[in-house]
Amino acid sequence: MPPTTLKEYTYLERIEKLRATKMRHTEEKWQQLGSIDMDDHAIILPPPESRKLVNVVSGSGIPMKDALFKEFVPESNHASGGFFGPRICGENFRALLEMHPVYVDPISSLAGGYMVNFMSYRDPAWNPDLDYSHLHEEQRKYKLHHGIGAVQHFCQDMTIGFELGWGGILEKIHQYRKVNTDDEAQDLYDGLENMVLGFRNWIGRNAVTAREMAEKEKHPQLRRNLIEMADINERLVTESPQTFREACQWMLWYQMAGKMYNMGGSLGRIDQFLYPYYERDKERVILTDEEAIFHLACHFVMDTSYTQLGGPDASGKDTTNALSYLVLEAAHRLKIPVNVGVCVGENVDPNLLKRGVAILFDANTGIPKFLGVDRTSEGFAKNGYPIELGRQRAYSGCHWCAIPGREYTVNDCVKINLAAVFEVAVRDMVSDQNIEPSVDELWRRYEKHLQRAVEVVAESLDFHMDHMYKVFPELHLDLLCHGPIEKGRDASHGGVEYYNLCVDGAGLATVADSFAALEQRIEKEERLSWDELMHLLETDWAGADGERARLMMKKVPRYGSGGSPADEYGVRISQTFTNFVKAKPTPKGFNMIPGIFSWAATILLGKDVGATPNGRHTKAPISHGPTPDPGFRKDAAPTALAIAVASVQPGYGNTAPMQIELDPGLSRNDEDLEKVADLIKTHFELGGTQINMNILDKKKLLEAHEDPSKHPDLIVRVTGFSAYFASLSPEMRQIVVDRIIS
Repeated sequence: MPPTTLKEYTYLERIEKLRATKMRHTEEKWQQLGSIDMDDHAIILPPPESRKLVNVVSGSGIPMKDALFKEFVPESNHASGGFFGPRICGENFRALLEMHPVYVDPISSLAGGYMVNFMSYRDPAWNPDLDYSHLHEEQRKYKLHHGIGAVQHFCQDMTIGFELGWGGILEKIHQYRKVNTDDEAQDLYDGLENMVLGFRNWIGRNAVTAREMAEKEKHPQLRRNLIEMADINERLVTESPQTFREACQWMLWYQMAGKMYNMGGSLGRIDQFLYPYYERDKERVILTDEEAIFHLACHFVMDTSYTQLGGPDASGKDTTNALSYLVLEAAHRLKIPVNVGVCVGENVDPNLLKRGVAILFDANTGIPKFLGVDRTSEGFAKNGYPIELGRQRAYSGCHWCAIPGREYTVNDCVKINLAAVFEVAVRDMVSDQNIEPSVDELWRRYEKHLQRAVEVVAESLDFHMDHMYKVFPELHLDLLCHGPIEKGRDASHGGVEYYNLCVDGAGLATVADSFAALEQRIEKEERLSWDELMHLLETDWAGADGERARLMMKKVPRYGSGGSPADEYGVRISQTFTNFVKAKPTPKGFNMIPGIFSWAATILLGKDVGATPNGRHTKAPISHGPTPDPGFRKDAAPTALAIAVASVQPGYGNTAPMQIELDPGLSRNDEDLEKVADLIKTHFELGGTQINMNILDKKKLLEAHEDPSKHPDLIVRVTGFSAYFASLSPEMRQIVVDRIIS
């Protein structure tokens, strides 16, 4: 009998299989690691026989479980047992890559998968010899996320890697090692060289495995695919990518290593740096759009990094191209958490926004998000830069942008908990026997403490900049930045051209609503005295009388209601915070740029704050970014929300994102989609900078909250990132639910 002819898989069928594999990996992580209140990473658990589960704390302070290799024990160069500095960090990471298991899926066009987080091996994470105890008292007083020890959160220039390949990067290291002969440079080059050699070993072993799998594969289509995969990766060990598929594969290796090294997530303007390969392959008739979509999907299933589509070039001309739409389509077909941002601006192709809105309603995954590129470019110019430079910043993180390969920012790493500062101010005022408590006096105290909190952050950032390169340098990002190899200096220590350090305020609505409640209930209506208020706060609104008082304070017109005192306080708080951040650089001269963003740390930040006058309970989450608290208006009017968030923008190039949830019951005809697009454009015209939007069915969400197993594939945009709803902790799920049902 002739052999059975095996059916060829379509690209759509292969994407379905990739998504099924992704869900299998994800469900295994839920079972082994529990809740994960952060970005959905495509990490695959190590094989059970070599898996070690540990308790760790994420870079943002969130306790979590992680899985490590039992076999890997990093070398230490310090009595504490830690490892510090570029040479040993590079050596240890190379050793990790060289023993990392291979992963080849014959369905995918791209090889590779990553299994561990290198940062979880860093214990202690900071060199105890580099003492900053002189800052501890005030860092703790104001509950600051101060930035010392912050990693990644800026953006590489992928074109460097595409041009040079790993062989060219290694040659570049060797070339500049001869130019910069001081000890700091030589240590850096040792670390970078080990990184590259580790990459090459990891890629080469996957190529060998792909070829071995091809020899055993019975399906002709998959066998061809595995041979092509082996050929491509054998070349990429040393050579630069030459085709669209090769560029996607090179990019994936780099991005997966970044996730492993320090959980890096920046990607940037993918439709720009991949476009030359797409255009060339199309002209040579060796690439179809369907194939390009598939290669992009194969990348996204293993790397959910932050990606910008469209937007201006330095001159202001829109860069939207055919690939912009194909990237959107790849994310749409996959229907997994992918962090794609669509640019919206005066000169940006309006069809990109229209398509983005249509996909958002069709898929209900919180994808894409929307970027107000005109406002962020103009704001960045207010720091003293030409607007042409602001237009070159690329969306590359939850709420942030950076100039690829040229700017160091520590975006999203520094948080001033405005509610914690408010609590310090309240206690400072009521403990002063020489004054009569009042809202005006509280504001004066609040300003004083907020200014000092900003100053402590500035001093902390200087300490970070002085020492981070000696602790855990940015070796992975250094490879694709302009300057670190040429100068022999880490990006955190003079290696790049621009330094703009992000400082975010968090908890704005909590504080604005608290000031408004105090003004209304204590001073205008005299329903409570200051002594009574303090008793209620200290007892966390205990008892029936306490609950009645809590509800009374909570029912004052709130920030976001429109034209209320709370709205005025929201603007005043934002402007005051912004003014303090921009009043002067750090003591050592680094520019700071304000934003308003809490990330997913609303729960963590809330645990540092007692009960607040807006009716919030002790240790309850603080408000989310610049968005009003749920229930800010009975009608929850999207326009009122858009106006409120636009009014509190710091305006210096970093964002204060609007979080908005819409009903999927809206019809999907052109007219209704246009209304949503108009809302997005209006918010940006009013001054908004970024929009995170969910289209969520209330019934389905509540079912998933009660029993996550009912809807394991439900995806929500939690904040700047999207994630599987089932992967979130009950507390984080509740925050999302509250936004929907209020």
